[in-house]
Amino acid sequence: MSDSLVIIPTYNEIENIELMVRSVMELEHNFNILFIDDNSPDETALEIEKQIELHKGRIFLEKRTGKLGLGTAYIHGFRWALSKEYEFIFEMDCDFSHNPNDLVRLYEVCKFGADLSIGSRYVRGGKVKNWPLGRVLMSYFASVYVRMVLLINIKDTTAGFKCYRRKVLESIDFDKIEFKGYAFQICMKYATFQLGFKIKEVAITFIDRLYGESKMSSGIFKEAFFGVWKMRKTRFKK
Repeated sequence: MSDSLVIIPTYNEIENIELMVRSVMELEHNFNILFIDDNSPDETALEIEKQIELHKGRIFLEKRTGKLGLGTAYIHGFRWALSKEYEFIFEMDCDFSHNPNDLVRLYEVCKFGADLSIGSRYVRGGKVKNWPLGRVLMSYFASVYVRMVLLINIKDTTAGFKCYRRKVLESIDFDKIEFKGYAFQICMKYATFQLGFKIKEVAITFIDRLYGESKMSSGIFKEAFFGVWKMRKTRFKK
């Protein structure tokens, strides 16, 4: 059995499923994948089921009734992963903005000392491709704002490409994490920091999606902007 599970939420990602599965299955480390599909109208789940047949025992699917939010999808995946006793649990987008080859680097950083490794755009060597300058600046200064409010030394606070050691997720009270978008990503990092776990950022190149549509919205941005003040008052230990 693999010690590593990659959790990938999906909503209308049918164009990316086959290539994503192939890219992860070909890596030198043995990763399993859990897709969390929110009843995609483009029949993403049917394509995932085809991949399950081709890669028995390595691809899994959890179907949900509708579009319930990124944060709840990951928490669903975390609970599933913990029930199956994986040691290394990853978050990853399906649109290839995160390079599957970097999974191995995130894994090795956790295997050899870190409790949470973060694929970071804003540490030395990190890059962003195919984003307009305005979006890059907004993302960068959003992370600066979060660091100032929460007093955490994490350069890419909204990053969604991560590897957790099992003990981190076992220690976090998920019921206290109510955010659904980028605020969820911030909140999980803050909880990990607050609980005293070792966090390390790994430089990656983030590439804007090639297929499908972005799920970003003004509501998601507002949740993150105002949500950090609520996070600051929360104690995440079980």
